[in-house]
Amino acid sequence: MRLHGSYALVVFVTLGLALAGEVRAEMYQCTEADGAVTFTNTPARAGCRLLGGRRERLPLPAQSSDPSQFDDLIFASSERYGVDPALVRAVVKAESNFNVAALSRKGAQGLMQLMPDTARLYNIADAFNPTENIEGGVQHLRLLIDRYRGDLQLALAAYNAGIQAVEKYGGIPPFVETKEYVKRVLSFHQRYTKSAQLAVVQSQ
Repeated sequence: MRLHGSYALVVFVTLGLALAGEVRAEMYQCTEADGAVTFTNTPARAGCRLLGGRRERLPLPAQSSDPSQFDDLIFASSERYGVDPALVRAVVKAESNFNVAALSRKGAQGLMQLMPDTARLYNIADAFNPTENIEGGVQHLRLLIDRYRGDLQLALAAYNAGIQAVEKYGGIPPFVETKEYVKRVLSFHQRYTKSAQLAVVQSQ
């Protein structure tokens, strides 16, 4: 649905009434580059906000049919910023399960689940674009790895919970989600590192 000007308010009210009887219904308002307003219940890009109701985590879209399709992007950005590609792949796996349309309840977007503020920090215009998303995510990982002098556990904890949380607690924050996140990413990292080593041996 695409609207301009004051008509958006009328439609918003109408939609609100129509959805009032639905259980946990969600509708998003998106503002286009030309100023037009659109409404959808399946946001797939930045620039959309939830209209009323309780904000819940959106179901994680199914895994990409071919996760390896992102390998070239991962390797290119990893080489550019000096980050282990196996680590980047592990973060993508943990964050979005290789789905470019992943969107969290807090607004994290795309393959590496960039928050809007993080995307802006690295001049990412479209966080749902795989190339831009991976570029921004790898840059952020580089910043965190440098900040914590190569300590991957702290870098990953900051990627998940934020730098302020890590600084506040002087280490991995006592959040169940963050602790599990660090363990999962490191497990995926180990798996992908072994796979890469095996591939090298088999190619010799």
